[in-house]
Amino acid sequence: MIEEIVNIKTSDGMMETFTVAPGEGQYPPVVIYMDAPGIREELYDFARRIAGEGYFVLLPDMYYRRGRLRFDMSKGDEEFKRMFDAMYSLNNALVADDTRGMLDFLKTAKHAKAGPKGAIGYCMSGQYIVTVAGTFPDDFAACASLYGVSIVTEEADSPHLLADKIKGELYLGFADTDKWVPDNVIPTLKAALDKNNVAYKLDIWPGTAHGFCFPQRDAYVEDAAEKVWALVFDMYKRRLKA
Repeated sequence: MIEEIVNIKTSDGMMETFTVAPGEGQYPPVVIYMDAPGIREELYDFARRIAGEGYFVLLPDMYYRRGRLRFDMSKGDEEFKRMFDAMYSLNNALVADDTRGMLDFLKTAKHAKAGPKGAIGYCMSGQYIVTVAGTFPDDFAACASLYGVSIVTEEADSPHLLADKIKGELYLGFADTDKWVPDNVIPTLKAALDKNNVAYKLDIWPGTAHGFCFPQRDAYVEDAAEKVWALVFDMYKRRLKA
């Protein structure tokens, strides 16, 4: 595999981004939108796994506006506070703007194949997955959100309100128990997607809690996590390689 750290120009500066390609050549691009704990080896491994299926993967450091943040959650409450402060510094508009930067980068990136693109996001980035699917419908053909939060809110920028713009396919995997996803979210989201004839699959994974896809979390459920990978890779194959 070919790995590189690049700096992608955005309206607010330079966004450090880990990239990985299966080898020489050009491949359909996939963007990983990180979860709240941010950039770490676990996410690099996810990027490598996706690249291994035949994609050129971008993993941007979405906290770049605050410097090069890295968290050690074993440090306790103060570190959690730093993490949540960073998480709440982001919003849909900022991430959409950063995504414009990535799309511009992909136009000339050596290993990026022109055409449809994919995305995947976890936790805080569920909202950003739906946002980019609706904001850049001619670019993103296959987007996956795992236990995503804030996809349905009372705010004017609630991502589910973009359902009428989405042209690609969505995979939405929710945990069975998740305090970060209120009871109204899934029915409201499904209603919006159905009303606008969006192609999607939505699963609630039995016996899981928030974070079940991450091997280094206590919440990890290997069987569910592996089935999620299979569903996402099937969607990517159909939508990005056809």
